[in-house]
Amino acid sequence: MSKKEIYEQKTEEILLPIVEEYGFELVDVEYVKEGGTWYLRSYIDKPGGISIDDCELVSRRLSDILDAKDYIEDSYIMEVSSPGLGRPLKKEKDFKRSLGKEVEIRTYRMIDKQKEFCGVLKSYDEDTVTIALADETLKTFDKVEIALIRLAFDF
Repeated sequence: MSKKEIYEQKTEEILLPIVEEYGFELVDVEYVKEGGTWYLRSYIDKPGGISIDDCELVSRRLSDILDAKDYIEDSYIMEVSSPGLGRPLKKEKDFKRSLGKEVEIRTYRMIDKQKEFCGVLKSYDEDTVTIALADETLKTFDKVEIALIRLAFDF
């Protein structure tokens, strides 16, 4: 397991009881380097959406515990936020919640002369995702081919 994965896993273990206590959902934790700076990002949600006050509540609790446990050796910036509308589907619960909804898929390489697909999520398993295209044709993708999958939204 990489250092990044260890930090994410330990942070999830700390955060889960905190967010559950407030009735929130822990959507994801990521430890990423952007522009030479490390970020420990936690995404939380609840029905009706997360407010800034909700993020602050969780952030204060998490910050105190991270300071006490001090398991991350790099300097980093900690963020707690809403996952936003364009959040990717990553975990099993994300796919389950999105069944029957329209999703956008971007692939790493061209498939049938395109890299972007839109359709209704019909099924998924550990290795594949199947959508119904606009003409009702079913299209199955191997998850390793998918660069991004998220709910489609129109403005």
